Amino acid sequence: MNNKVKIIPILALSLFLFACQSGGNKESNNKQQKTKEQPLAKAPVFNADSAYHYIEKQVSFGPRIPNTQAHKACADWLISKMKSFADQTTIQRATINSLNNAYKSVNIIGHFNPDAKERILLLAHWDTREFADAVPETADQHFDGADDGGSGVGALLEIARQLEKEKPKIGVDILFTDIEDAGVNNNANSWGLGTQYWSKTAKQNGYQAKYGILLDMVGGKGARFFREMITRHYADAESKMVWDIANSIGYSSFFRYRQIGNIGITDDHEFVNRITGIPTMDIIGLQGNGDFMPWHHKITDNMDNISKKTLKAVGQTVLQVIYSDPDY
Repeated sequence: MNNKVKIIPILALSLFLFACQSGGNKESNNKQQKTKEQPLAKAPVFNADSAYHYIEKQVSFGPRIPNTQAHKACADWLISKMKSFADQTTIQRATINSLNNAYKSVNIIGHFNPDAKERILLLAHWDTREFADAVPETADQHFDGADDGGSGVGALLEIARQLEKEKPKIGVDILFTDIEDAGVNNNANSWGLGTQYWSKTAKQNGYQAKYGILLDMVGGKGARFFREMITRHYADAESKMVWDIANSIGYSSFFRYRQIGNIGITDDHEFVNRITGIPTMDIIGLQGNGDFMPWHHKITDNMDNISKKTLKAVGQTVLQVIYSDPDY
């Protein structure tokens, strides 16, 4: 595999993870592995039609490629939407230099219950990769990014809408990260540039959360969600809790316990874990064999492949986690 997700041999990954292990990771791995059996609190109903609409709106701007008009227009819309839902909104603008390019990055953070000490971090990237380079034939063409980028943001906007209507007890921060998908093969640090920037700033400011949940490609037809190696290493107990809740509310066909081999996913969660120490998992859509969805970084990543059933499974699970706030 190439681009932002890659399969890593287990020995190399083990050495890498050992090198960047932190105290926060050890705490995560020592936590109780079984979610306590307790009644789940009532959570708001996730509206998949609304999430689908939010994805359509993003796609309507065109590919959200950094430094383009479509990127700017979508940023303005996302800022407006987040301000309408969140108690507070932070806009983090920066020029990020990487690989001889200067990217104008816009991270958007909505804060719910900003005074609450206990917090959960939810995040998704909103930019679109510049080229559909998964296959050589389309390496000079753009694509909609309906699933890769659009779906995670659409789901989180619907979650934000529900949080505005019914405040949870815990604090929640929803982060839309920029410049995630501008990386190149064999250079892990060229990916997740907006998340790297946010993570360094968050660490400097002393920001902490109980755990983080990354949503990436969570709208695809037939998508399945596995706990990949980086998730299990940094957020084993936390991710098992999320998967347990998903299964308990009827989404066992989506959230699978089966392992998919020695697959580690280089995604935004890796940088949050490494830089901030916040145990963060990746809910990312894959095929049943662990491969990417067939439209990943291809011109077929469009609304035709978005499933409201998949959006519902992910969105309702995350809402249930927020309003239950279980021990694990």
